[in-house]
Amino acid sequence: MADIYELSVVLNLGGNLSDEEVTELRWHLGLGPKPEALHIVPEFPVVVEDDRGELVAEDRPVPLLGRHGEARKVDGALVSVLLRPEDPRYGPWALTVRQEIHPDEFDRTGELLRWLATKADDRHCPSTGTVHLGWTRFCESDRFESLVVRDGEVVWP
Repeated sequence: MADIYELSVVLNLGGNLSDEEVTELRWHLGLGPKPEALHIVPEFPVVVEDDRGELVAEDRPVPLLGRHGEARKVDGALVSVLLRPEDPRYGPWALTVRQEIHPDEFDRTGELLRWLATKADDRHCPSTGTVHLGWTRFCESDRFESLVVRDGEVVWP
């Protein structure tokens, strides 16, 4: 049994994204090249063993929601899409993500999700301090749980 969750994000983003933010978000979604500088999630520390056998920390950035293709544990496909809707009522950006995620990835992915919550269209914020981003589901369950950012923190399952 694997500790894999389905992560689904369905979100309309407001118009306050800079070109640099869009570029970095596209990289995190596996839709574009890595920008020279990362600001949304600035650090990706990994502890590795160096040539002398000593543990050192290295920065190894990876796209957080950038897997595409066949899902291994949750069935279906893994996708990430960012586009500009034709109908302006839906905001300047529409985001849909379906990924597999392990609990070890919750903290780093949570940084990106917290940032997305600050950019979410008002309709995703039904109450003060809570932003609804989508859903999570344990790979062996048929029950979805709301994925929310409450008071600046992601509420994980």
